[in-house]
Amino acid sequence: MDLIFIINGILIGIIVSAPVGPIAALVIQRSLNKGFQSGFITGLGAAFADIVYAVIAGFSISFISDFLIDNQTYIRFIGGLFLIFIGFRLFYSNPAKQIRKLRLKGNNYFKDFLSSFFVTISNPITILAFGYAFSEINLIGHGSGSTPIILLIGAVFSGAILWWLALAGIVTIFKKRIRLRSLILVNRITGSLIIIFAIYLVLSVFVPEISNLKNL
Repeated sequence: MDLIFIINGILIGIIVSAPVGPIAALVIQRSLNKGFQSGFITGLGAAFADIVYAVIAGFSISFISDFLIDNQTYIRFIGGLFLIFIGFRLFYSNPAKQIRKLRLKGNNYFKDFLSSFFVTISNPITILAFGYAFSEINLIGHGSGSTPIILLIGAVFSGAILWWLALAGIVTIFKKRIRLRSLILVNRITGSLIIIFAIYLVLSVFVPEISNLKNL
């Protein structure tokens, strides 16, 4: 098995995860407000959602892929509404109350994981991204059967994990320099960005031309 093959898979995982969007905003916000574990597990939820789409693309499970693509309008709409809910909660959240709540009740990591998983899985276009990326990698000569695909998907997952681990870690390192008042501003900015992205998702359902603006 070629080492370059594995490295390419890791790079795909990083590239798919790296664009700044609602998940990155959530990872940053939760790392600042709730700590490294919460931020990383938020990223982990997104990584698992990405792997679901990577498996579908890698093994060409056409039935599931076609279903998700054909129904992406409804999925994007529901995901957009969910993001609006998360955005407003973040915008009006009080860091001081969150810190007191964490001290009394601890973190709900399952909730952190589930929210980011659902947000990521609500964008079926990710299948196309993985499909294109995988098509650029020549699987011939890297083994027979499903082995190279499984290894590639494992490498992609590792790349995604590395990205979210690094992001949550870097934010946590600089957390000590940020005052409580600054956390309120972070919540406002993060909530606003997520709401804007959510509105874009919802509008793209009713005005498909909006989705094509990035191609102009």
